[in-house]
Amino acid sequence: MNTQLTKLFAGFVLSSVWLLPSCAEVKEAGRTIGHTTRNVTREIGHGTRDVVKEIGHGTRRVVKSIGEESPDGTEPATEDDK
Repeated sequence: MNTQLTKLFAGFVLSSVWLLPSCAEVKEAGRTIGHTTRNVTREIGHGTRDVVKEIGHGTRRVVKSIGEESPDGTEPATEDDK
């Protein structure tokens, strides 16, 4: 019985030593995937933010130009014309 226990223990130790390098590889792969996901998500977020800013600025310019026009399509009266 003692030899069976020794063989079992030796098998466990050998399999553990064999699995340790693969665990490090899995950990490194997970870190790489995580960092890549983080970086891609950040770039998508920044791109979206920039697009929304440009849309907002364009909308503001259009609304401002519409507000500066008079209802009949002529240029608005200046303070001197009043």
